[in-house]
Amino acid sequence: MSKVQYYTEEGLKKLKDELHELKTKGRMDIAHQIAEARDKGDLSENAEYDAAKDAQGLLELKISKLEEVVGNARVLDNSKMDTSKVGILCTVKIKNVKNGMTVSYTLVSEEEADLKAGKISLASPFGKGLVGKAIGDIAEVNAPAGKLQFEILDITINS
Repeated sequence: MSKVQYYTEEGLKKLKDELHELKTKGRMDIAHQIAEARDKGDLSENAEYDAAKDAQGLLELKISKLEEVVGNARVLDNSKMDTSKVGILCTVKIKNVKNGMTVSYTLVSEEEADLKAGKISLASPFGKGLVGKAIGDIAEVNAPAGKLQFEILDITINS
């Protein structure tokens, strides 16, 4: 049984593009490698052929998993989202209680997480600590350096 994952339109498009690339170019490249290896003679002692067949198996496994992810993906409608509490696709502005530093993050699915772009995974320790909190709440995050406390300053939805 698969789990439904929520994505931005941009995130789902990236997944679909990757799947298309693997199904077309990826499969063509593997077929070419297998054909080249087959042309080199006896298949029973052909390491290149074995490697190409293994690569084909891994590619098909990746395609299968990606098809499952895309099949269970849902795009969230921003107009129907609640900003009273932190949830997926919310952009939350937080302040470190200890040093007063403020930062904003958008909570996304694991596949869309990109710290450089300010997108953190809902499943990360940081994401788990923020989910369900309201403006003014103190969120405790279990970090490798210990527990950190952040005050929720603002919650918005990116459109």
